[in-house]
Amino acid sequence: MLYKTIALSTLAALAGGELTNQAIASPNPTTTNTPSTARNYVVPAEATPVSQPTSAIASPETTQTPEFAQSIPTLPKPANSNNDLAVLATDVQIAGATEELQQLILNTISTRPGTQTSQTQLNNDITAILNTGLFADANVSYSSHRDGWNVIFQVEPVVVRSLQLSGNQVLTPEVANNIFNSQLGQPVSPAALRQGVQQLSQWYKDNGYVLAQVLDVQSTPNGAIAIEVAEGVVSDINLRFLNQDGDTTDGRTQEDYIKRELKLQPGQVFKIDVARQDLQQLYQLGLFDTVNISLNGDARNVDVTYDLTERPARGVNAGAGYDNNTGIFGTISYNDQNLGGVNQKLGFNVQFSRRDLQFDGNYGKPYQASNPDTPGYNVNAFRRRTVSGTFDNDVDLANGDDPREGQFGGGITLTKPVNGWDASVGVNYTRTSIRDSDGDISPVDELGNPLSFSGTGIDDLITVSAGVARDRRNNPVNPTDGSLLRLSTEQSVPVGNGSILMNQVKANYSQYVPIDLIGNNGQEVLAFNVQGGTTIGDLPPYRAFNLGGQNSVRGYGTGDVGSGRSYVLASAEYRVPIFKPVGAVLFADFASDLGSGDTVPGEPGVVRGKPGSGFGYGAGLRVNSPVGIIRADLGFNDQGESKLQFGLGQRF
Repeated sequence: MLYKTIALSTLAALAGGELTNQAIASPNPTTTNTPSTARNYVVPAEATPVSQPTSAIASPETTQTPEFAQSIPTLPKPANSNNDLAVLATDVQIAGATEELQQLILNTISTRPGTQTSQTQLNNDITAILNTGLFADANVSYSSHRDGWNVIFQVEPVVVRSLQLSGNQVLTPEVANNIFNSQLGQPVSPAALRQGVQQLSQWYKDNGYVLAQVLDVQSTPNGAIAIEVAEGVVSDINLRFLNQDGDTTDGRTQEDYIKRELKLQPGQVFKIDVARQDLQQLYQLGLFDTVNISLNGDARNVDVTYDLTERPARGVNAGAGYDNNTGIFGTISYNDQNLGGVNQKLGFNVQFSRRDLQFDGNYGKPYQASNPDTPGYNVNAFRRRTVSGTFDNDVDLANGDDPREGQFGGGITLTKPVNGWDASVGVNYTRTSIRDSDGDISPVDELGNPLSFSGTGIDDLITVSAGVARDRRNNPVNPTDGSLLRLSTEQSVPVGNGSILMNQVKANYSQYVPIDLIGNNGQEVLAFNVQGGTTIGDLPPYRAFNLGGQNSVRGYGTGDVGSGRSYVLASAEYRVPIFKPVGAVLFADFASDLGSGDTVPGEPGVVRGKPGSGFGYGAGLRVNSPVGIIRADLGFNDQGESKLQFGLGQRF
C-alpha cells in the first residue's frame, strides 16, 4: 500500500496523470484471475501505457497451455527415422496471417530456417502460437527432401467480434466500442490493440480519472476482447484534524457536517475535478486555514483523507477607554464563527458609557449543499455612531463639531447558489441621523449645506438588495490563485423621512495570478482588483461613494479623494512571503468619482476641496495571526503626502 499526501498546489499536476504512475501501486498481476476460457494477450510492455506488472503477454517458456487450447495434430514420422529425429528446417513459411501476425509467430516459435527441428518441437511451436491468444486454430505441415524439411504453419487468426468490459464504472460500453470500432470484424491486431489501450488511458486522463489504469486485455476463441480496468473507486472518506504544527488533534467541526458538504463519496470513482471542487468548498466554509488530500490504496480502491487545519473560530474580548465625546466607556464582544460545530455564526459587540449605548449583533446559518432546498440566512441588528466619512474634514457644524452619523436598524439576507453563482437577496432598514457631539440633531453644516436628504437631519431608508457572486479563489482568506466577481444592486422603497427613491449598482472583480520571480516556490502572487458603481435617482449625501483610505486609495485619509454619485477604483499588489507568518506587499491604487462630486446633494466633496481623483503607492507587511491577517501599509499619494495605515485581512 502506498500513502501520499496531495496538497492543493499539486492537484493541477495530477490532472496531467502523474498520480497514475507515482502514487498508486499497480496491482500484483499474480492475483488477477484469468478466466479459464480466455487466452491471455496484452500489447508488448515496451509499447503499452500501463505499468509493466499489469502486462500479460506471456513468453512461450512460461505460459501454461489453457484448457480451451486446440488439439495439436501429431505429425507423421519421416521415413526410416527414429522416434523424434532432429531434422534441418530448410524453409519455414506461415500461411493465413497478416504480415504483423507472421512476424509475431516468427518471434514466438523455435523452428527457424537453417536450424534443427523435430516433431516434438513443431508440436511445441503450435502450442506457443495458440497460447498467444491471437489464433483460433493452428496446424503445421512439412515436406521432406534430401536436405531436410520445408515447414508450413497454417493459422487462423481470431476475428474480433465483441468487447467485454470488467472493473468499469465510468467507462461506458459506448466509449469503448467507439475506440475499438475499427477492429470489429477484423483479424486481431496487436498494434490496433495497443492503440486502443492508449486511447482508453487517454480518455481516462482527459476526463480527470487520474487513478484509472488498463490492467489486462484478453482474447477468447469466439472473438471477444476482454478488457479489465481499475478506475480508483473511493472506498472510504476520512477526516483528520491537524494543529498548526501538523500534529493530529481533535476538531471542533462536526465530521458529519463536513462529509455532507463533500461531493466525493464512497463508491464513486476518484476524479480530480471533484476533488478540486471539494477543496474549494471546504475553504469557502471559512473554517479552515489549510486543506489537503491524502490517498491510500491502489488503482482498484483508494481511501481519501482530508487533512484539515481549523481557523480560530471563537473569541471573547472586553475593554475600556476614554473618548472626548463619550467620556469613559467599556466594550465587550463575543464572536463564534463555528457555533455548534456546524458553521453557524454568532457575534455581537457592545460599547456602553454614561452618555451612549452602541451595539452590533448578527446570527447566520450558511447554505448547505446537503440541504439544497433551504437557503442560508443572516440576521443583524445595530445601533452605532461614528464620525462621518463624507463630512469629516475642512467643513464642520455650526458649533465647530465634526458631523456624526448615528445609525439604527437591521435586516435579513438569504443566500443560495443558482446556476453556478452564489445569489443573495435581502431586506434592510436603516434610520440615519446627523448629530453633534452632544447628540443634538444637526441638519446642515456651517455653510448651510444639507447633511441629510430630508433636510431634517433624519432619514429613513428601506432597501431591497440582490447580488450574485462567482468565487473561484483557492482560498477566500488569503487567495493565491483564481478570481472573484461580485455584482449587486440595492433599491430603496420611498417611505418614511425623506421618502427616498434610489438605486445603487456595484461591480467588483479580483484576479490572483501565482508567479515565481525570485524562486519562492510559486508562493508569490500578483493580485488585481477593479470595481465601480453608480447611483440612480435620489442620493442622501452620506450614501455617496467615499474614496480614499486604507480600503481604497492608500496614502489618502478616509474619504479624502472624493465623494461622488459614481466611482471607479483599481488596485494592483505584488505579494511575497518573507518568513512564516510574515509577508510583504508592494501596491498601487487609483480612484476617481468620474466628475460626479457636484451631483451629490450639498456637494460635500466639492465644498471640502476633495480632488475627485487620486493615486497612491507604497509597501506593506502582512502577518498571519490567530485573529486573521493583520496588515500595515505605508502609502504615498500624488499630493506629496504619506500615511501609515492598519487593517485586518487582505486589501482585496
